[in-house]
Amino acid sequence: MKKIVAFAGFALLSVGAFAQTNLQVFYDFGENRKYTTTTLEMFKSDNWGSTFFFVDYNYTTSDQRKYQDMYGATSTYMEIERALNFWQDSKFAPLSAHVEFQAGLLGGTLGSTRNWLLGADYFMHNADFSNTFTVSLLLKLYSKENDCKLPLQLSGVWGMNNLFGVEGLKFSGFFDLWGNYVDWGGDDSFFSFLSEPQLWYNVGQFFDCPNLHVGTEIELSANFVQSGFVCNPCLGLKWEF
Repeated sequence: MKKIVAFAGFALLSVGAFAQTNLQVFYDFGENRKYTTTTLEMFKSDNWGSTFFFVDYNYTTSDQRKYQDMYGATSTYMEIERALNFWQDSKFAPLSAHVEFQAGLLGGTLGSTRNWLLGADYFMHNADFSNTFTVSLLLKLYSKENDCKLPLQLSGVWGMNNLFGVEGLKFSGFFDLWGNYVDWGGDDSFFSFLSEPQLWYNVGQFFDCPNLHVGTEIELSANFVQSGFVCNPCLGLKWEF
């Protein structure tokens, strides 16, 4: 539920897209999950590059409310990213400097995290910017003492509008592959992977409400929250402001 807006402000600025904000509400059908997540995303471009952030909240399950008398949010996670591009009119326009901050909290102080990432983005697109892809190579500066052997992250963010020629059908998502300081697998790999492809359809176009979308997200991860590969399907609604 994150990074679904392509992080390439200089390109969007050139076609007149200055700001985008959306709210997503998902129900997670994954094993031992069965909870709702809300995601607020914002993207804004300017003459110096672009800014993107999102905030996730996970909420209590029906079992937690019924048997543990728990209500409200159980965990939260956020990222804020800044792409710096002062050379938008040059041949190096697709390349941007990247600064990012991550923070999360799970069950009080348990599972808290704060990380900085520094690196570069490279933006690719087709002629009318309907299909975009941004790849990033980042140095990950963990806030906690760790023995990560390769503190690097490789990320990709994509967006494909009017997929297969269907008006209002969008395929978007991201992937992150990074060196981790947690020995999930008991070997020397210490790698984690996360990808969240989304498919959205603009159902609101049929009743004069183009802000409303219905869709799905599939969270694919390896050595992320737990050891091994995990697939968590979700269904959701999105409102674009």
